Amino acid sequence: MEESRARALLRAERDEVAGLLREAEEETRADLTAPDSARDYGDEALPLTEEAEDEAITADLRERLAAIDRALARLEAGTYGRSVLSGQPIPDERLEADPAAELTVEEARAQR
Repeated sequence: MEESRARALLRAERDEVAGLLREAEEETRADLTAPDSARDYGDEALPLTEEAEDEAITADLRERLAAIDRALARLEAGTYGRSVLSGQPIPDERLEADPAAELTVEEARAQR
């Protein structure tokens, strides 16, 4: 994949993920500061479930942001497009689908 194409894809995704992360964090803060009396829960465990879901989403977004930052660092280092595990080339089709891919499809499947 061309370096300029990879950089554009990564920056666009980084902007999108960073925005989603900000929104998720703001929503979590708003939920935590909202008085319980303003909520009508039929299930007393619902706030805990929602909090756990919010935390999971936030953690996933942070991990995705970190993966994008690692990909940008590999781009700068000249190692972008190669598996961080084996050094094998990652096909352009995979990088188009996931510009932050760190492994070949086979390596990713083996790690599941």
